[in-house]
Amino acid sequence: MNLPFKETIVKGSHVREFSSDVDSDELVWHRDKENRIIEIIENDGWLFQYDNELPFIMEDSFFIPKNTFHRIIKGNGNLVVRITKL
Repeated sequence: MNLPFKETIVKGSHVREFSSDVDSDELVWHRDKENRIIEIIENDGWLFQYDNELPFIMEDSFFIPKNTFHRIIKGNGNLVVRITKL
């Protein structure tokens, strides 16, 4: 399965980079099996959306509860996030 990001693991956290070249169709609704803390390292207009909620610009950090449907919406430049799985 091809994922829409490059991932490296740094001190137990997953650092993911989404390229500005990624096809928006690859950024699908999904849910994860564990709680996650998302920390924004770099963002140029990318949005995050929980199911049945309006999208918001990803800034600083936020929490995603396990089994919650969500997606990201492509911005202009690259997106780099640090994910801590709880």
